[in-house]
Amino acid sequence: MADYIVKEKVFIPPYEGRGVRVKAGQFLKIVDVEGKQVGDFICFNEDDLSEHVSPVHMRSSLSSIRLKIGDFLYSNYRDHLMQFVEDTVGKHDFFFPACDYYRYKVDFGVEDHPNCKDNLIKALKSFGIIRNEIPDPINWFMNNHMDENGDYVIEDPLSKAGDYVVLKALKNVVCCVSACSQDFVPVNGMKVTPLELQVCELKE
Repeated sequence: MADYIVKEKVFIPPYEGRGVRVKAGQFLKIVDVEGKQVGDFICFNEDDLSEHVSPVHMRSSLSSIRLKIGDFLYSNYRDHLMQFVEDTVGKHDFFFPACDYYRYKVDFGVEDHPNCKDNLIKALKSFGIIRNEIPDPINWFMNNHMDENGDYVIEDPLSKAGDYVVLKALKNVVCCVSACSQDFVPVNGMKVTPLELQVCELKE
């Protein structure tokens, strides 16, 4: 594992979202503070906000629904915005959309539940980025698999307290993460807990 200097830390409380700017050449470390917590992640090119990390383009460019070390985070322009460089968990998702108002209203009959879409829209707004809709996220630490019928099965995340992923910025980016609010099914081990963002540089 690389040796980093932490330049900035941002704590993400349960059921909320936060963001950071990461300059080209810097690293973003996403830490699961207590374990078994999914982080919905979106990323925009700060110098051209029409460009963002796009899971559908990633699935096409990587020819995979599995994330592994060395993979690039492809944008909607099929360019590289970040690179996946460290991982202590090994299981993540970039297939499912962010939970939203309708997920809880339609599927669970609840109208006032926090949700990742609203959390991420609010986090983007803190950087002056106004969006009514957001790209689909990468869901760090989410644990799902296909069964023998080709159906998705969602299980508790494999991440433990202190587990993390590290991404290298290849352009100047704004990254936002929501501590996934799902507590009706075992996306987060039935308990929503915090995450932490760390903007890092390599020690010389």
